[in-house]
Amino acid sequence: MGFLAPWFLAGAAALGLPVYIHLLRQHKTEPLPFSSLMFFEQRTQSSIKHRRLRYLLLMALRLALLALIVLGFAGPFWKSNELARKGEPIIVLAIDESFSMRSGSHLADAKREALRWIAGKGGARAQVMALGQGTRLLTQVERDAGTLRAAVESIQPTDGKASFGEFARAVRSIAAAEKAPIEAHLFSDLQQTALPTGFSDLQMPDGAKLVLHSVAAKGAANWAVETVIAPSTIWDTKKARLQVTVAGYGAPASTRNVTLAANGRVVASKPVNVPANGRATVEFIGLDAPYGLVKGEARIDASDALAADNAMRFALERADPKKGLMIHESRDGQSPLYFRAALGSAGEAAFSLDAVAVEQAGGLNLSRYSFVIVADVLSLPANVEDQLKNYVNSGGSILVAMGPASARRGKIPVIGDAMSEGRYYARDGARFDTVGEVDRSFAPVGKAANWEGVKFYYVVKTDARDARVLARLTDRTPLLFERRVGEGRVVVFTSGLDKLTNDFPLFPAFVAFTEQMARYLAGVEDQRSATPVGGNVELRAARERSVSVEVIDPEGKRPLSLTDAAKAQSFTVDREGFYEVRRANGRHEMIAVNADRRESDLTPITEETQKLWSATGAQPPAAADAGALEKSERVRPFWWPLLLLAAAAAIAESIYASRYLGVEQEA
Repeated sequence: MGFLAPWFLAGAAALGLPVYIHLLRQHKTEPLPFSSLMFFEQRTQSSIKHRRLRYLLLMALRLALLALIVLGFAGPFWKSNELARKGEPIIVLAIDESFSMRSGSHLADAKREALRWIAGKGGARAQVMALGQGTRLLTQVERDAGTLRAAVESIQPTDGKASFGEFARAVRSIAAAEKAPIEAHLFSDLQQTALPTGFSDLQMPDGAKLVLHSVAAKGAANWAVETVIAPSTIWDTKKARLQVTVAGYGAPASTRNVTLAANGRVVASKPVNVPANGRATVEFIGLDAPYGLVKGEARIDASDALAADNAMRFALERADPKKGLMIHESRDGQSPLYFRAALGSAGEAAFSLDAVAVEQAGGLNLSRYSFVIVADVLSLPANVEDQLKNYVNSGGSILVAMGPASARRGKIPVIGDAMSEGRYYARDGARFDTVGEVDRSFAPVGKAANWEGVKFYYVVKTDARDARVLARLTDRTPLLFERRVGEGRVVVFTSGLDKLTNDFPLFPAFVAFTEQMARYLAGVEDQRSATPVGGNVELRAARERSVSVEVIDPEGKRPLSLTDAAKAQSFTVDREGFYEVRRANGRHEMIAVNADRRESDLTPITEETQKLWSATGAQPPAAADAGALEKSERVRPFWWPLLLLAAAAAIAESIYASRYLGVEQEA
């Protein structure tokens, strides 16, 4: 027997408190008036009687209560010896529940093999694990065959992707925790795409034996819809373009019919010739879809091993062209002219632009616009600037283009950053500067083709402190940077949108830059039409913490708690289907989730690789040693019965004290 926290035993000193109260209780008498004491004999009365212990049962209960509390918090335990077979391993039964196990009767076969093993090895120490999107331990180490069978039978197919590297890591963790040899049995289709990139990730722990139980059918042919490339938003249904790629895995050359559906209604169909063990792409021009969020699906007619990947979901939204607003000086006619012309030259008529002079911007309702552009404005009326600040704080996006007029303000509109100077390169020897560094991850810059040859004659200098710099000139002057403001964002272009401060509007790259900037400001590029199972969906920016974001899963349930809905930055999707996301800025989006198409390749691991993997762990002890018995110590804590007895003593003490002390008060 021992104590985990022996210092708590010092509390046993408190046992003297009930003794002190009962033993030294003062005898009090109430004085009574009397006429004369002359007839009383003087004597000394002993007080020993008053110092005797009273209510012995009550004191005993109080002593027991304190003693039990002290012992309980000291963490008592005893060690017991258990007989176990020397060298007896822990059996890990891992059943693959990934998406590929939906093929034929693979999962049923794997469960049947595992149940057959449990029936033949009754009494062995075993643990059941499910292998899907990660690993799940379904039981502790058990000898009860009924518990093991129930865990195996509870496994259902999932949409996740298996990883044998995760399986090996889980086995190593079990071996480290249990300090015992491991015998791992993997019941799977042993899919080759589940192998990690490095073979070292498959290493079994020392003393482990790996037994692979394959349920895969050799030579199984499978066709799948591999990818669907669809716009997240369409404005003109006749110009909408979708590309569908069909792949064949271990399959002969064939012709497959590809069908497009929108909200369950078939809208188009085309045949595609898929080569042997290859892929082919078919393109659809035009999509007859209704307004609003659309649940799309591309499907092939194939009778193959894995029917679950014959369709792929995609989500899009049909909407009218989004409106943008440009506020400019009345004498500046070039900025709206070039920007509007570039938007009109884009592939789709996704945006329209309203241009107003700064003097007429006071009465506008900015909530009607998807983005706002402030183009080289000399001065903004106070009410207009307040409207712009409220607009961006509530989630709007603004592009501020600087020029000679705006440089006289001394501060950048809306964000209020100080400007050091406006630099005219034309007055220097070089006469102009060019772009020297760009952030290709920023879509308006990364997709704007090539900025080579664009000359900048004038820029406004600012340090762009605490901002994300997206482009710099060769002299390190920030040309384009972004700053988050409230729930929105402000992008600053330190040159103008006319052909006076630069010749950018004369280059083809200006068209791509304008279209991608409008998409970025309007939030169109933030949407994803599809994501694989196990992927993360971004719910809010880092500063958007005050408004809840609702997520509705394919079953119509809300998987996020109230706390997560208010604070979570992202959400992991764990099954196929359509998820609806109601974001903090008021937008409703739909995201299509599909199983990882690497699961569609049913090619099993080669026998050579299986042998190499099985040999990574050492063999278990010899059979002669396995029959011997050895004693193993096991620590058994028993603090909880003590605390239960303490609670019972407290109740008894309360009842007894109320009974006897109440009688004394009445007397």
